[in-house]
Order: sequence, then structure tokens, then C-alpha cells
Amino acid sequence: MRISYNNLRKLLIDKEMKKIDLLKIDGINNNTLATIGKNEPISIKAILKICEVLHCDVGDVLQVIHNDEK
Repeated sequence: MRISYNNLRKLLIDKEMKKIDLLKIDGINNNTLATIGKNEPISIKAILKICEVLHCDVGDVLQVIHNDEK
């Protein structure tokens, strides 16, 4: 099982934002952005902060991909 942040990338494009704009969110730092860039897990606290600022749901930020899916 792995995580994909493609939904977040699409959401940022729709909102005419860049990933670097997430640094304006309290609790999001360069390490978190790097982790997102590698499709690795970030804290639920960081995910909830992103959801709060972008007015979205967790599914709009990440997707869980099971090993049997491409």
C-alpha cells in the first residue's frame, strides 16, 4: 500500500496555487513539502491543516493506492 498526493497537486492547480504556497500554513514546513513530493506519509495534523486552509476533504489531498492497483 502506498500514498499518492496527486489529488493535492490537482487541487492546487485548480486553485492556481503552487506547492510552495503550502508553506504559508502554520505547521507545514520544507520537510513536509519534501515528504509530499516523495509520496510518503505526513502527519494527520498536517493533512487536516491543509484541508482547513484549502476548504477540502482528506480525499482531496491524498489517495491510498493498494499494491494490486497500478
